[in-house]
Amino acid sequence: MDFEDTPEEAEFRAEAAAWLKENGVPKQADQSMATRRGDPTVVPRAREWNAKKFEGGFAGISLPKEYGGRGGTRLQQVIFNQEESNYAVPPNIFSISHGMAVPTLLTYATEEQKQELVPATLKGDDIWCQLFSEPGAGSDLAGLRTRSERDGDDWVINGQKIWTSGAHYADRAILVTRSDPEAVKHKGLTYFFLDMKTPGIDVRPIRQVSGYSGFNEVFLTDVRIPDSQRLGEVGEGWQVAITTLMNERVASGEKPAPNFDEIFSLAQQLDTEEGPAIEDKAVRDRLAKWYIQTRGIELIRMRSMTAMSRGERPGPENSIGKLVASFKRQDIAQFGMDLMDMGGIMQEADDSPMSALFQNAYLESPGSRIAAGTDETMRNILAERVLNLPREPRADKDVPFNELKAGTVRSGD
Repeated sequence: MDFEDTPEEAEFRAEAAAWLKENGVPKQADQSMATRRGDPTVVPRAREWNAKKFEGGFAGISLPKEYGGRGGTRLQQVIFNQEESNYAVPPNIFSISHGMAVPTLLTYATEEQKQELVPATLKGDDIWCQLFSEPGAGSDLAGLRTRSERDGDDWVINGQKIWTSGAHYADRAILVTRSDPEAVKHKGLTYFFLDMKTPGIDVRPIRQVSGYSGFNEVFLTDVRIPDSQRLGEVGEGWQVAITTLMNERVASGEKPAPNFDEIFSLAQQLDTEEGPAIEDKAVRDRLAKWYIQTRGIELIRMRSMTAMSRGERPGPENSIGKLVASFKRQDIAQFGMDLMDMGGIMQEADDSPMSALFQNAYLESPGSRIAAGTDETMRNILAERVLNLPREPRADKDVPFNELKAGTVRSGD
């Protein structure tokens, strides 16, 4: 593809840059905004920033105008993200809402539901979480055991979800359940959306090593929801979930700071025993590696955006971006702490360079190698669906879910 802006794209870039200059805070002036993703003060600031973007016409850029979007293109969204990266904005707590829930709703919801839910989500009035993973079903999502049982025009849900990011502040959720335990594991699933204030939902934050609680365990006890909140056909929840997961990997290929820009800035600021860190050959070698990886991820994302702009569904190649980005962020965080020498152990934002960005990211980053699919799952997807290598044997193939024994399910299908 041609990476130079067309005249129309250049015009949009100028519009976005002008709006951000008027409404945003340059990154150099405030590094603290992008650090602590589990900080409870992030939510109101993120809502405020998202509302500004919506009013300015920069939320849901590629979505139809009738649902509150701009009616633009996927590449315009990429352009805005590029320009926004120059500003100190709150952590993106809307990645599940905009990147996963909205595409799924637009594909499977009724017209009335789209009109009600999508604009409210784009404004930031509704924040969504993703009730997918369970204690025994993470990478092997199709092994989930949360039950949904039909009761007239309603469904009654019982089960447990875990590692649910943002559930403690989410307004709504997308949910995958097992509605038919006698079907094979991929065929007995049904997909819903629900209000997180529905009676029977118990959210328990999980305290992380960073000191914050970004994700949670969620218990659902006799949660009753109407059949009108089902997305897709009964028993076809896996196909709906695939739509969500493919969009998730597009969204998750771009990880929060620190990225190349932040480690490059730190190397410019710090001195080693031999002089400025930026002049050290070993440091420059690492910076070159991360620049190449960062650019590679950007190009993969742009390729995916181009395909999506043609109406195609995101493909398995997005697993490359997710896999590389997760490793890169962890490596950058550790290297940044090493550059700080003894100061690398200081987690206090006021006393550490760049508001302890690297220290907090180091504690948080291992989780990103599990979220949205483990490293092993990503490698399996790439091996089987991109490189067309032989699939791993499956002991659970064609076996009804209620006949499966522990340890026989295959991870990462």
